[in-house]
Amino acid sequence: MNISILERTLHFKKPARTSRGAYTEHKIYILTISDEESKRFGMGECAPLPDLSCDRHAYPSMEAVGKLIETAIASEDYTEYLRPYPALLFALESAMFDYQKNPLLYDTPFALGEEGIPANGLIWMSDYDEMLDQVKKKLCMGFRCIKLKIGAIAWEEELRLIEKIRSRFSADSLQLRVDANGGFKPEEAMQKLDQLAKWGIHSIEQPILAKWQQGEDGSWDMMAELCRNTPIPIALDEELIGVNHADQRQALLDYIRPQYIVVKPTLHGGVTGSMEWINQASKRGIGSWITSALESNIGLKNVALLAARIYGPKVNFAQGLGTGLLYTDNIDQDIELRGHRLWVKK
Repeated sequence: MNISILERTLHFKKPARTSRGAYTEHKIYILTISDEESKRFGMGECAPLPDLSCDRHAYPSMEAVGKLIETAIASEDYTEYLRPYPALLFALESAMFDYQKNPLLYDTPFALGEEGIPANGLIWMSDYDEMLDQVKKKLCMGFRCIKLKIGAIAWEEELRLIEKIRSRFSADSLQLRVDANGGFKPEEAMQKLDQLAKWGIHSIEQPILAKWQQGEDGSWDMMAELCRNTPIPIALDEELIGVNHADQRQALLDYIRPQYIVVKPTLHGGVTGSMEWINQASKRGIGSWITSALESNIGLKNVALLAARIYGPKVNFAQGLGTGLLYTDNIDQDIELRGHRLWVKK
């Protein structure tokens, strides 16, 4: 069994803007496990995000990635060794599962091409007219769940956009999620949540900065208070980054008590960590869904395979899998969007 590493830089068709800034390119590492004699192979993707991943500084070169893999495999348990490196853990786990065609991920209706997974339609930050145009295109494609990145334009304009959507589509016909990426100031967060509540918002992701983004004096206190009093459900995303051990995860969920968590294997612990997060959340009555983190189609497929195992068969809750068309130079895989559902091609 051989492991090879390839470095690639993906280029966005348009800058991917959030309240933190914009991405124009994304450096990734592709892991391939192969065996010449049996002709078996498996692929995974290590795709840390420069300003988000807790392990963002761990992969300056292919040599550094190779050294980490070598040390991890030589350890007693590579999944345990790589807990501090979720992007690489997800890549290595994915490649291993693919190489083995492990039934945990490869024996589901989705993996067999028999069932598609509903995805949310992601609306990137832009000016009012461009965001409205994105919404119209997603609705024409058949999406029944729209996720708006908010925080790029004037708040009144964003509310006007949401009002425009709701004037045409009720909450019963279109699920509307918003993602603030920590863009609300703590002192204004509750007022903005109240303003959003009148429009039948399904949930808001990360309204204020995560503890680790707040500096040395950061805490979970404000987020916990928001979750106790919010008029719309709050979903944690960035808050989960860097919380890599089981006892830490349980402590966070117990203290903040969010309504949802949004799990990204690249950021939140690979296959092992994602299942751990979702299992612990479920025990506490906290909902969840899985989403990609700007990976290529290699990572996107592996995220979808995991979503199908956790929430299937017949996944009926929109997952964050609508990122396959972001790049000019994406990597071909046997997946495709058909309307609002992601499918494995037969």
